[in-house]
Amino acid sequence: MPPPLSSLPEPLAAQPEDAAAVFVVSDDKATDAPAAPDITVLRQRADFLRAASARRQGVPGFLLQARQRDTGEPVAPGQVRVGFTCSKKIGNAVVRNRAKRRLRAIAAQILPAAARPGWDYVLVGRPGATIDRPFAQLLDDLRNALSAIHRNGTHKDRSVRPGTGKGRA
Repeated sequence: MPPPLSSLPEPLAAQPEDAAAVFVVSDDKATDAPAAPDITVLRQRADFLRAASARRQGVPGFLLQARQRDTGEPVAPGQVRVGFTCSKKIGNAVVRNRAKRRLRAIAAQILPAAARPGWDYVLVGRPGATIDRPFAQLLDDLRNALSAIHRNGTHKDRSVRPGTGKGRA
């Protein structure tokens, strides 16, 4: 089983050494808040290909591919899976890894609250934009892409060819 998203490296955010971490949780908010979905990372090529043939939403910083899993798949139904990919068009290995780190960081911040259980998401880096775009705008891009993906009727499932009712070859 892939490691949970929470075990991925934290975003590179500098914090003062003398800063104390103080978390205040009131009892009323702890019981009212829905539990965050279990988020794991996609590792197998077949999972990436299934996501690529489903819904997609382009935003300035990256491309979001998403699909709702079938009930017969051997994955927990309440689980959210996410994958990250950057082609060689992005740049050399150092540049691609930097882009993937940024995508992991925005996913770690946004997906626990905005992802839907039973869905797979793949974030695909874009040349120049994923690295050069300000982090706050990348966060907004993911929020906007998720809301567009989950709007009913705005995206057709790419796994079915129009007019034939048959899947992609």
